[in-house]
Formats: sequence, structure tokens, C-alpha cells
Amino acid sequence: MRSMAFAAPLLLLAYGVLRWIDGLDGHRRGGPAWDVGHLAFLASMATFALLAVALWRRARLARRTALVAAAAAILGSACMIWVIVGDLSASFQDGYPLPGPLRTAGPIAFVLGTIGLLSLQVASGRLPVWSPMLFFAGYTAISIDLDLLPLAGLILLGALYPLAASAAPARAARLRQRREQAASASRRHERPARPSRTA
Repeated sequence: MRSMAFAAPLLLLAYGVLRWIDGLDGHRRGGPAWDVGHLAFLASMATFALLAVALWRRARLARRTALVAAAAAILGSACMIWVIVGDLSASFQDGYPLPGPLRTAGPIAFVLGTIGLLSLQVASGRLPVWSPMLFFAGYTAISIDLDLLPLAGLILLGALYPLAASAAPARAARLRQRREQAASASRRHERPARPSRTA
């Protein structure tokens, strides 16, 4: 989860920077920066979808609510991936356009689902209360102006940083427990057998 919490906003940041570079000549679309940026955007949304699954599995409270929130976040991610693929391939966009209602509802489902999952982590005491608020602020920046994508990526990174940081001690504890179990099993295996007593 730690890698996903870092990778998703960093990939979005990369997309924003590459989008800005692509527009330096006054034109957007069709250049290498456009293509690489959209691939980064696609990878970001796929990582956000995987993060939603991880947050659902980690939820302790309101498991059904967490499932609905994860489904919404994944649906929103899928809708945006659909649009990204269409931006990269004109033939795909012409042959399989995303329906208008999904084009509108997808981003909303993504942000509400992700904020819901983060809020459940807040309720469990695993995240600070400002984390979902900061996530909403980052998404709002994207909604205001796509040129704010680099800023939005940094804001989302700040929102998810506590999630990434909280995963590190848990992972270290799991590794320590596995080492202790392996050492215990090794000691049992190496313990010499007691000599049998004869009458």
C-alpha cells in the first residue's frame, strides 16, 4: 500500500508536468510529451484503483460502506482510463466513446469513493482528519483548471503521505514477526532429540 500511496499522486504530478511541457509550443496533443504524460495518467488511475482495493481490504469499520466506496472509486478510475485511452487512440475514441452520463459521473464517483475510503481510515484512527479534506482540495484544483495538475499532484501526495507512512511500521512489524517465527521453527528443528530411557 505504501508504494501505491506514493506512486498514484506522483504519476499524476508527472502527467501535469508533461502536459505543461507539451503546451509550451502553443499546441497540445500528438507530441511525445502528450503520449508519455497520458500513459503516466493512465498508470496513476490504475494505481488509484488498486489503492481503493487495498483500502477496502484494510477497512475495519463499516465493511459494506467500504465496499460501496471502493466500487465507486474503481468505477470512476475505469471511466477516466477509458477517456485516456480515447485521447491516445482516435480510432478507439470514435469506435467506443464513453457515454455522456459516465463521463460526468465517473470523476465524481472516483473522488467520493476515495474520500469515503479515507474517511473510514480516519474513523479507525489510522489517518488524520485532514487527509480526506486535502484529497478533496487536490481534486478541486484539477476541476478548476487542468493547468493546476502539478499542484494537485503535490496536494494529493500530501493527503496520502500519512497512509504511506503508516504502512511502514506495519510492514516492519510483519517482517519482524516472520523472522521470529522462522527462527523459532529453526530452533525446534535443530533441538537434539532426548535419549530414550531403557528399563
